[in-house]
Amino acid sequence: MSTHRGAAFLDQPYVDPNPLPSSVPHVDELGATSAPLKSASFFIGQHCKDVNEDFMLCKAENRDPAHCLKEGRKVTRCAAEVYVVLLHLPDLPTLPPPLPTQSPADSSLSIGKIRESCLAEFDAHWQCLEKNNQYFQACRKPERALNQCVFTKLNLSKTIPGSPEGQPQVHEKKNPIFTRVQK
Repeated sequence: MSTHRGAAFLDQPYVDPNPLPSSVPHVDELGATSAPLKSASFFIGQHCKDVNEDFMLCKAENRDPAHCLKEGRKVTRCAAEVYVVLLHLPDLPTLPPPLPTQSPADSSLSIGKIRESCLAEFDAHWQCLEKNNQYFQACRKPERALNQCVFTKLNLSKTIPGSPEGQPQVHEKKNPIFTRVQK
């Protein structure tokens, strides 16, 4: 004998009613969908490598979520720096301050330059990902244009962690095995 339970769908997203303590400063979320974040993920990973490693070391050190709030805020701010530059946001509600290890004058990110040059490439790539079920292999052409633009303007190159040394990266191959249409 089995029973059937009807599906329950919430029409509102769950919001935790308990506010954070006042000792925890507020950090704005990125507010992006998965496609733009996936498009910028390798550049965010490269630019924010030190901050991400600090966060992961903190998480390995102590499993208490409150222990790593400071490092988590740094990760969010660093990702916002890269994401805002790529997304061409006209006015941010609050632009995060530069990280303590980075002075605004020597920052490798220039919002003005990227707004002038890489907006079209970034939009083309994340919209391609959105239309092709988030598969990178279906969006190699716009990805090459975005990678080249970001490399020339920001001096950030896309490298995939764990890929073999001395071999071309999968996104740089001329005749990949996996393509949009399999032969």
